[in-house]
Amino acid sequence: MTKIIDGKAIANEIKQEIKKDVAKLEQEYGKKPTLAVILVGNDGASEVYVRMKKKTSEELGINSLQITLDESTTQSELLKLIHELNSDTNVNGILVQLPLPSHIDENIIINAIDPIKDVDGFHPINLGKLVIGSDDSFVSCTPYGCQELIVRNVPDLKGKHLVIVGRSNIVGKPLANIMLQKNERANCIVTICHTATSDIGYYTRQADILVVAVGKANMITKNMVKPGAVVIDVGINRIDDLHNPGKTKLVGDVKFDEVSEIASAITPVPGGVGPMTIVMLMKNTVKAFRLQNKI
Repeated sequence: MTKIIDGKAIANEIKQEIKKDVAKLEQEYGKKPTLAVILVGNDGASEVYVRMKKKTSEELGINSLQITLDESTTQSELLKLIHELNSDTNVNGILVQLPLPSHIDENIIINAIDPIKDVDGFHPINLGKLVIGSDDSFVSCTPYGCQELIVRNVPDLKGKHLVIVGRSNIVGKPLANIMLQKNERANCIVTICHTATSDIGYYTRQADILVVAVGKANMITKNMVKPGAVVIDVGINRIDDLHNPGKTKLVGDVKFDEVSEIASAITPVPGGVGPMTIVMLMKNTVKAFRLQNKI
């Protein structure tokens, strides 16, 4: 029988672990982690994500510093703020909510964040440390969450064939590097498929673990999956709901109804990878606090 991987339940388990850790840090050291989140402009989706991050921070006992800037904020003004936060020893993690207004260069902003406070894991130094397997790096939150789901559902990862569909800097590339590392939470054989792959099904049918992150609704069908595979669906796509004319629904990159018939375990959309992203951000924030305070 196929196991439906409950990302919300797993995220709640990790939240409880973090909450206890934060309380212990405050008790022993008299202080606790602080996360600064910067929102520039009035993007509706970004505002929702920032509110969720603030709510989760407060729920876990992490100090939340939310900074909202006007759409007209210049790149220089944003850089000045980031430099101030870099220098503030009371701030452990800095996250700039993306996307930014078009007049601001995202790469310049990401590169300006002190790597030891880059809890989003996008700074080139953290990406480089990830490749070489350094313990003091920060892994971007979505692939970090994917790893956690995989680890909790595949007891022995050594030598398992992990196939990733999608090579983005946000999911595909970092996840490949995470799962290549020689440790008990990885040690996989990794294949990446992308737009230049002529027959994606040839590779996905070989996967013991299949992760799909392309943003194309229902792309992966039953005939593209090996029976017994563990399937992690990162995609979030809004499509017309054929059973409710005029309404829409969220689906993943995997055709869930079909693939769930043969997979040993699969994440639903919504409720799979999504809940993991914010909780892994909180885990990174606690790690940043420990690194900065040499705990």
